[in-house]
Amino acid sequence: MGTPTDAELLRDIAAGDEAALRMLYERHAGWLLLRLNRRCGNSELVAGALQDTFVAVWQSAGRWRGEGEVAAWLWGISIRRLVSELRGRPAADPLGDHVVDAASPLVQSAEDELLLGVEYGDVGRALRSLPPELRATVQATVIDGLSTKEAAKLLGLPQGTVKSRLRVAKVRLRRSLMPARDGWI
Repeated sequence: MGTPTDAELLRDIAAGDEAALRMLYERHAGWLLLRLNRRCGNSELVAGALQDTFVAVWQSAGRWRGEGEVAAWLWGISIRRLVSELRGRPAADPLGDHVVDAASPLVQSAEDELLLGVEYGDVGRALRSLPPELRATVQATVIDGLSTKEAAKLLGLPQGTVKSRLRVAKVRLRRSLMPARDGWI
């Protein structure tokens, strides 16, 4: 028999097969860890979210409906676990410009400059001020460039919820980045 598919592994996990869980972990943990680290610089929180993801898979593999990609289902679990880890924690203070300048090469690509501006500039501060669930929606749709349908699958939410959260996030970001002046906005 060939290599089992992710769906077959989930079926086996639901039946209590620990080897299937190990195989699914080995197949997906690397990229999940990478993506979670892009969302949060705290390796301890990321490791906890990853571990919680596979505990949840072990406990709920039988509830996977067989729709869509298993990888998207796993990502939805892991991002929700990370959001739960982040909930209630104060946002980290951004690094000062002198730290960013010292750590950055002298010549940066336009993409590097844009990403640094998003992460450490006014936009980054505004993003960090959002609640974790709104921030995750903005990151999935705006930063990662996913459609609301793709983000809904990724985050494990209805598409309407993603659209609503994105609308609320945009209003909050606009208020944060463009304070009202003389009756405008």
